[in-house]
Amino acid sequence: MTAMVPLLLIAPLLVAVAYSDLSRMRIPNALSLVALVVFGLTALLAPPDDLVARVAVAATVFALGFGAFCLRLFGGGDVKMLSALLLFVPLPTMPLFGFVFSASMLAGIAIVLGLRRIPAAHRLGWKSISGSTGFPMGLSIAMAGLIHPAAAFLIASRLSG
Repeated sequence: MTAMVPLLLIAPLLVAVAYSDLSRMRIPNALSLVALVVFGLTALLAPPDDLVARVAVAATVFALGFGAFCLRLFGGGDVKMLSALLLFVPLPTMPLFGFVFSASMLAGIAIVLGLRRIPAAHRLGWKSISGSTGFPMGLSIAMAGLIHPAAAFLIASRLSG
């Protein structure tokens, strides 16, 4: 479970990502850069082959995400943050992350659509609720990053016990 420590270290950053995207429909580049710095500082905790695979996965998602950004399907901040987050996901838990991210996307959509129907939520002045028809994917990215370590721990404890 020590492989999850770097992911736990960026938990406050992920909360900031969710808040920023919900309130302003933007993920500042600084948040993605901080994630990259934390990854750089903690990269030695990962086995070299795992590290290479994580970088390859993140680079692939970045390249595909850039294409989706060019087609106006994804926001640039979403692509950068998701790619940065994937650097923290240990290779053996990558399939689990895919499941958690998919569930987080569905939950994020439900949360935002639910908030848009609550008149009091509009008083927050959050762009994702009152002024936008887009979806703040940073919410789902953050939820996936926050839930993934707990899900991996639960599965590991079930398999060992």
